[in-house]
Amino acid sequence: MVELKNDRFLRALLKQPVDTTPVWIMRQAGRYLPEYRATRAKAGSFMDLCKNADLASEVTLQPLERFDLDAAILFSDILTIPDAMGLGLYFAEGEGPRFKKVITNRRDVEAIGVPDPEEELGYVMNAVRAIRRDLNGSVPLIGFSGSPWTLATYMVEGGSSKDFGKVKGMMYDDPIAMHLLLDKLAESVTSYLNAQIAAGAQAVMIFDTWGGLLTPQAYKEFSLNYMQRIISNLQREADGREVPVTLFTKGGGPWLETMAETGCTALGLDWTINIADAKARVGEQVALQGNMDPCVLYGSADTIREQVSKIIADFDGNSGHVFNLGHGIHQHINPDNVKVLVDAVHEFGRKSD
Repeated sequence: MVELKNDRFLRALLKQPVDTTPVWIMRQAGRYLPEYRATRAKAGSFMDLCKNADLASEVTLQPLERFDLDAAILFSDILTIPDAMGLGLYFAEGEGPRFKKVITNRRDVEAIGVPDPEEELGYVMNAVRAIRRDLNGSVPLIGFSGSPWTLATYMVEGGSSKDFGKVKGMMYDDPIAMHLLLDKLAESVTSYLNAQIAAGAQAVMIFDTWGGLLTPQAYKEFSLNYMQRIISNLQREADGREVPVTLFTKGGGPWLETMAETGCTALGLDWTINIADAKARVGEQVALQGNMDPCVLYGSADTIREQVSKIIADFDGNSGHVFNLGHGIHQHINPDNVKVLVDAVHEFGRKSD
């Protein structure tokens, strides 16, 4: 077991003392980096990149070579599980992810199985092992999955959607079918994340990108309950360390208290809530991750530094905060501005002895 040289990300999630606020960025390995675009072109397609362990490791480490980030995140996609269930994931130019087959009724749900993470999803575990090897203990590796509800939205809609009428229609018209689908997805996500932890992920994150679409009652029934089930069944220790679990619902600000009761270690925040308010509501129970608007990175260096300073000042604490954007970085961001952000976090987040 290689000793971690920089563990402030893990320490902050566990609300242990840190020398400065740690930072990583959602989608930090991505299209805003020219070196990523070159590697993706070499791979041939996005999924070919995901399925090549050495190239997946290469792009995971690219942002760490440019910026003083405190964690790496597995390079993969949230839709690997539905793809492994036989739905046929592909990426249409200018349209984002699509599925060749979609779930339209209860029979479709009954026909899909729970994938074996070391078989149908073995390429993801190979990538985790390759990244851990190549990181060589420099920073921790984050594994991740989409939430059951978020995965279900893509499986029923066939891709992204403007109104999510099909998936919400199924939820209201045939809740039994929706619960059966979410049951299978919760079992799949649990085994998938546990396999990532066994392969070397030192923290995991559940991305509930579309939970914020739901009413408070529907959110609890169709999203939060399944994430709570996953969290309850995760392996929470590896390499002699606790494995932190971060739960992120985009648009989840109204439900922070119930999210904090799931047993997660930390909550991810989008930019629609003030971090001081979030800390006042749930900061005794969980650490917080976030939450700068990604569009701030279109601003000047002075603007970026000002926004970083404000979020850190609003959090106003010695630990329990991991700085991040409130969602993924945009593809047209100037990488130089990311360096300004990362360096500003470490400067303004410095803790007094």
